[in-house]
Order: sequence, then C-alpha cells, then structure tokens
Amino acid sequence: MKRDRFISLIRSECGTRGWLLVVDKKLGKGSHYRLEAWRGSVMLAKTTIKSGELSPMALVRKQLGL
Repeated sequence: MKRDRFISLIRSECGTRGWLLVVDKKLGKGSHYRLEAWRGSVMLAKTTIKSGELSPMALVRKQLGL
C-alpha cells in the first residue's frame, strides 16, 4: 500500500474516533512525513512514515494507538 492511501485510511479511522490526524510534510527528513494524532488540544501519539510502499503498517497503527 502506498503512503498516501495509507494516510487516507488512518485519517478516516481517526475521524471515527473523534481524533484529528495532522500530516506534517516539513518535520520529516527528505521524503518522510510526520503523523500526529490529536484529541482536542492533547497530542495522543506521533510517528514518522517514509515514502513509497509501506510494509509494517501494523507497527505504524500501533504507534498511533489504533
């Protein structure tokens, strides 16, 4: 699964939980993105994902608390 499709799935799942998923393209180095899960003004979790094909999707989901 490509990164953009994965972000879209994670964003929709966060929305069903009432969370906000922030994708920051500036904080990651090179082609990496920083994902932050927020509930109101409290950051719940953050992680960094690389570009291209993602294989450890379960690991990223676990890091975000999903």
